[in-house]
Amino acid sequence: MRYVTGFLRFWYDFVVGDDWKIAAAVAVALGLGAVAAAAGAAGSALFAPAVVAAVAAAFVVALLADVRR
Repeated sequence: MRYVTGFLRFWYDFVVGDDWKIAAAVAVALGLGAVAAAAGAAGSALFAPAVVAAVAAAFVVALLADVRR
């Protein structure tokens, strides 16, 4: 059981890291991308840049929230 706990802690630290808000934004962006791909909307040329812009905006919002504290 100790190995399983260590394995899960490693992946939590690797994925989440220092800021859970950025990890959550990336997870939401990937989820929305999967939904859009399943719906067939991922074929447009502006889809990937829009996802990148959304993740970058979420990063900036998270960074500003942390700096204002």
